[in-house]
Amino acid sequence: MTIEGWTQTMGAGPLLLIAAAAIVALLFLIIKLRMHALVALILISLATAFATGIPANQVVPVLINGFGTTLGTVALLVGLGAMLGRIVETSGGAKVLADYLIGVFGEKRAPFALGLASLIFGFPIFFDAGLVVMLPVVFAVAHRLGGGVLRYGLPAAGAFSVMHIFLPPHPGPVSAAAFFDANIGLVLIAGLITAIPTWYVTAYLFGLWTGKKLVLPVPEILGHASAEAESHPPRFRTIIGLLLLPLVLIFINTGLNTLASSGALSESVKNEQWFQILRTIGETPVALLIAVLVAVFVLGARRGKDAGAIEKLLESSLGPVCSVILITGAGGMFGGVLRASGIGDALADVLGNLGIPLILAGFLISAILRIAQGSATVALTTTAGLIAPAVALAGLTGMQVAALVIAVAAGSVVVSHVNDSGFWLVGRFFGMDVKTTLKTWTVMETLIGVMGFAIAAALFVLAGVAG
Repeated sequence: MTIEGWTQTMGAGPLLLIAAAAIVALLFLIIKLRMHALVALILISLATAFATGIPANQVVPVLINGFGTTLGTVALLVGLGAMLGRIVETSGGAKVLADYLIGVFGEKRAPFALGLASLIFGFPIFFDAGLVVMLPVVFAVAHRLGGGVLRYGLPAAGAFSVMHIFLPPHPGPVSAAAFFDANIGLVLIAGLITAIPTWYVTAYLFGLWTGKKLVLPVPEILGHASAEAESHPPRFRTIIGLLLLPLVLIFINTGLNTLASSGALSESVKNEQWFQILRTIGETPVALLIAVLVAVFVLGARRGKDAGAIEKLLESSLGPVCSVILITGAGGMFGGVLRASGIGDALADVLGNLGIPLILAGFLISAILRIAQGSATVALTTTAGLIAPAVALAGLTGMQVAALVIAVAAGSVVVSHVNDSGFWLVGRFFGMDVKTTLKTWTVMETLIGVMGFAIAAALFVLAGVAG
């Protein structure tokens, strides 16, 4: 949010000190004093806004803007996703999918199977939407096999994360590619070369290792199937169809948006009514709404449940996720305050002339901006805009530019912590407190970023030698 008529007069140094103090204070309140995360986030956001000099009459609008912007993307997605998950879980459908995966891959390879499915689903689907749809299957497998939720949840969440970070048509690599005038096909190749081994090491192997050390109970957020439902479960193909339905609709939207932005479609086609309707149907909230309505019919009405029972089932799914939604929104509020304070702009000015190799500069600037203000998108686009002139003058090969896109994207994901709404989303869904989320999710995201940068740097050097 840009505050009209106000300019930040503090330098990067004081702003960074304020941001660091705010993060330390937030962790102290939540971990040591056991203050509720929602209250602590609002309190620290308010204090940070005043400390950074945001005009008093703009403090509350800044807080509400950060909160509302995050809720605009999270609330409908989590609410509808929870409804779909509750229907699939309580019908016995999640158990059917879990049994199938275990039957095909075996019990020992169940985490790998969940991660592989998430990699495939994650190609066209944004991180949060894919994770919400996969949660009932992850929880069902964890219930069936035991060993805690992290053993199965981290490989799946990590798969969605690497696909979202490194691969077009996700917005991060696409926007960086636009800044650098990179060939999107080469970015896709570089992204695949980076994403697959990065997932295997930093999400799958790390998930197995962490799952052994921290055996957390499977959250009750989606409920359980009754003995009667499990004895008369829906067909496997029915459940697969229900889970694929929103993913296919979202994929159609993603594909059409990609074609439109690439110039492959004429303006007349983009203005056609059918084109706009297809894009709207494929928007994540609409796609999930359609999936919920189909699930209500297929797993509810058609199986003999009366309307009152279905309504109570959907209502029961919203209570457990209310905390997830509000805390995630408050995390977005805190990040929004940091962005409105001008910390990103101040840091960008300071970091503009680091005097280090271009690919390392891109990664470091993106990482520092990410850590400072929380938003991966802001970190990536700010960095890309900052170094784009140097990229244009560097005489790089096509693959080197693609590797640079991946390096900047890798920096934008490291150290997901309390100013990142995704930190709260994952932590609350997996039933983790802040300390545990820092030890698991934050570490995994940092490993993903560092390994992704290492592979991108290797590609950059090899492309330079070959060129």
